[in-house]
Amino acid sequence: MVNKYRLKRKIPDVTFAIIRYLILIGFAYVLIYPFLFIIINALKTSGDWLDPTVQWVPKHFSSYNIGLVMRKEMLNCSVSFFSTLKNQIASAVFAFFSCAIIAYGLARFDFKGKKFLCGVMILLILIPDPMLMIARYSNLRHLDFLGILGLVGKIFGTDIRPNIIDTPFAFWLPSIFGTGLKNGLYIYIFMQFFKGLPKELEEAAWIDGAGPWKTFFKIVMPSSGSASVTVLVFSVVWYYNDYYQAQMYLSSKYPISVQLANLSANLTTLAAQGIRFSDGALILAGCFVTILPLLIYFLAMQRKFVQSIATCGIVG
Repeated sequence: MVNKYRLKRKIPDVTFAIIRYLILIGFAYVLIYPFLFIIINALKTSGDWLDPTVQWVPKHFSSYNIGLVMRKEMLNCSVSFFSTLKNQIASAVFAFFSCAIIAYGLARFDFKGKKFLCGVMILLILIPDPMLMIARYSNLRHLDFLGILGLVGKIFGTDIRPNIIDTPFAFWLPSIFGTGLKNGLYIYIFMQFFKGLPKELEEAAWIDGAGPWKTFFKIVMPSSGSASVTVLVFSVVWYYNDYYQAQMYLSSKYPISVQLANLSANLTTLAAQGIRFSDGALILAGCFVTILPLLIYFLAMQRKFVQSIATCGIVG
């Protein structure tokens, strides 16, 4: 009787375990399928791509499409990856530090205008970036601070406002001042985390003679590893994938995201010149080349990132 009772109890447990694993496998398939589809088709030869009998297992593997799509006429990887590092990844790093400093000021200090700045932070989260693009472009086209340069230009009869469009400063300045891509969200994540840090740590540093800046860099930032990893991953991924701003601010030497968006048009131009290739295979090869750095980056950061998400959720 005892054995039958234990068997009846084990059967539902095994059933629920099977159902749970089937659901997890289903979700994993939905998430991994696009990556498998891109990788396998990017490594197919032209013959396998046109062969309807070849689906998942190519008869011949080849890196020809990947090498071809990296050429100057297509993704121009030697230029586009350098442009991505210079304009977008650098902006992500600037945004990381500036948002951390802004968030610390909002979380720990009381001053006039704090509520107004918090409202601006919320608006940066709520308002879509395309709604601000025309105003940003106009401001960067004739850069001015509080109208001072425009006033001086009117006095002397010449426009002294610099044009920083088509330069890295068009990406760097908004990030440095905390108004760049998704910067409101980064400030909010840091702010919520800093509010949960014990004030006794900072008070002990102040007693030892440390000022606000030394306390921030020596005590606060080393203690905010989880929030830092979260913001760093989000900022790098979002800046890397963004092509809307890069297409507006640059006229040449585009980053990899813009090159991928223009790949189809480039292939059409090459086809008009009589060059033969498989459009679908090259587009998937371009996608593979583009997402490969992000996959490597995320695989290197995934353990800390998952831990940081859990910690930020508890603190926030």
